[in-house]
Amino acid sequence: MSMKLLTKIRQHPRLGLVLLAFIAFVALGLPDGLLGVGWPSIRTDFSVPLDAIGMFLVAAVAGYMTSSFLSGFLLSRVGVGRVLAASCFLTGAALIGYTFVPGWWMMVLLGVFAGLGAGAIDAGLNTYVAANFGEGLMQWLHASWGVGITMGPIIMTFGLATTESWRFGYRVVGVFQIVLAVAFALTVAMWNQNERPVDSEVEIKLTDYKTPMRETLRQPQVWLSVMLFFLYVGAEASLGTWTYTLLTESRGVDLTLAGFFAGSYWFTFTIGRIVAGLFASRAGVNKLVFGGLVGALLGAGLLIWNPSEIANVVAVAIIGLSIAPIFPAMMSGTRTRVGADYAANTIGMQMAATGFGTAVIPSLMGILARQISLEIIPVCLLVVYAGLFGCYVLAVLYPRTKPATVRASSEQAV
Repeated sequence: MSMKLLTKIRQHPRLGLVLLAFIAFVALGLPDGLLGVGWPSIRTDFSVPLDAIGMFLVAAVAGYMTSSFLSGFLLSRVGVGRVLAASCFLTGAALIGYTFVPGWWMMVLLGVFAGLGAGAIDAGLNTYVAANFGEGLMQWLHASWGVGITMGPIIMTFGLATTESWRFGYRVVGVFQIVLAVAFALTVAMWNQNERPVDSEVEIKLTDYKTPMRETLRQPQVWLSVMLFFLYVGAEASLGTWTYTLLTESRGVDLTLAGFFAGSYWFTFTIGRIVAGLFASRAGVNKLVFGGLVGALLGAGLLIWNPSEIANVVAVAIIGLSIAPIFPAMMSGTRTRVGADYAANTIGMQMAATGFGTAVIPSLMGILARQISLEIIPVCLLVVYAGLFGCYVLAVLYPRTKPATVRASSEQAV
């Protein structure tokens, strides 16, 4: 980042911070896009089996969930700017570290640190933007993550084609993260100036009406809602992780072309999310989710059928375009599914479920692929999307219980 750009950021702090936030979310998506294309080369270099990726995903998710959970504590004591600077540096150092360690267990260990950095960046920026900017900007912030994860496969494919090594991609993204850490460090004062003080009176009122977690855990519709996010994110991560390996090792697709196919998934995913944001309020949550799931099922069916090489890219693109609006739509519909009293606790449980889904479902697919065939991957995707469709029908139709406050009043009256 040039000094001229930093000067403009200082002159227009809010515009500059928005720009940095967008760039940071692009950077957040880049490593996620590297792994799927790089995995065949990584496992060959370290002489590990196909399903060893599960160990790596679990390590990264453990770090991610830990830092996300602690983000409120860190932000309140250290400040957004310092947390972002330290987290970007930690992530960049871990990514570069991948390319120098001699053993697989060392790369898995570094995955924990990369996850710690990514979780803090994600939580820190979401918290900051939610507190200081409107909902529209939040949508574009998450669309920029799609830009990053679309660029990841392209960077890795370029590195494999030019240097015949997966290390090039991780070094490029790692250096970018460290440069971004420097930018955050140089703008710490501006991040602190824009932080809004917490209104203690509002905080007390919100706390007074918060439903106890034990009450939330007793609601069946809450667990249905949590299962939706476990299945959705697991399927999303699985296709991104396994597309390249499926195409190159099972279907004999050219390495560069397969990298393009993998990138097309995240490209159409990003386009779908941007377009959906334009008419989401008119279409409604249920139409977005059901329409997306129908498209995902059709795409998975085409990927299983595999009538031609070009059908692969069409299938992957259909799935990416279809599932794009599902996550934000399901998140927006949480209150409707579970009721206002349980929404806050349920959203937290849903976010935890995304971490488990990212680690568990792709790992299970890897185990099945090793024992049966890589061709089991699209079959598993079809099963997961069908399960998600069924769970969503149940979640929509399941009768909500009375709000906790109403039920308590009724019990007292009796």
